[in-house]
Amino acid sequence: MRVHVADHPLVTHKLTVLRDRTTPSPTFRALAEELVTLLAYEATRTVRTQQVEVDTPVSRTTGLALSTPLPLVVPILRAGLGMLEGMVKLIPTAEVGFLGMVRNEETLEPTVYAERLPADLEARQCFVLDPMLATGGSLLAAIDFLFERGARDVTAICLIAAPEGLAAVERATEGRDVTIVLGALDERLNEKGYIVPGLGDAGDRLYGTVAD
Repeated sequence: MRVHVADHPLVTHKLTVLRDRTTPSPTFRALAEELVTLLAYEATRTVRTQQVEVDTPVSRTTGLALSTPLPLVVPILRAGLGMLEGMVKLIPTAEVGFLGMVRNEETLEPTVYAERLPADLEARQCFVLDPMLATGGSLLAAIDFLFERGARDVTAICLIAAPEGLAAVERATEGRDVTIVLGALDERLNEKGYIVPGLGDAGDRLYGTVAD
């Protein structure tokens, strides 16, 4: 498994504002979208391309175009939806699938409650969007789901991660072509399985359902 933690002042700046508990939901959503676009540049460095010929106003030349089958972007519902626009701004021709997953707050184990994906993902490059890599359970379940459908490789884009979750995903994906791209690697998980210092519940903060 490959891990890339973005090292860019704009990424750090946007994450700092996201962490601030006083940042309102509209600002949080806008910043999350911008941050995902920045992270997507790193995540798509190995996207598959093919040579094509094009006619410019001056002459014919050779360039690159995305190979087929096209990449598949898979946000994990619901919080991953807040990352989708930032990703498709960079790859507007990518196809989009959805995985609905929920975490049991007592066992911390994820379950799939909905999915909308192609039946066959053979040879596909898949990009999973999940704001928080905490225990790693939800992301790992999504990765397993995609490989079982025939995915060739999976890249996950997360705003932040905890070391415990990152280690769990690495252990469980040994031998698979998996890349994790992060905005930041935080300190730890607390006793409730939340990332510290973190940024709170990403879904609640994206959609304005934070309780006082």
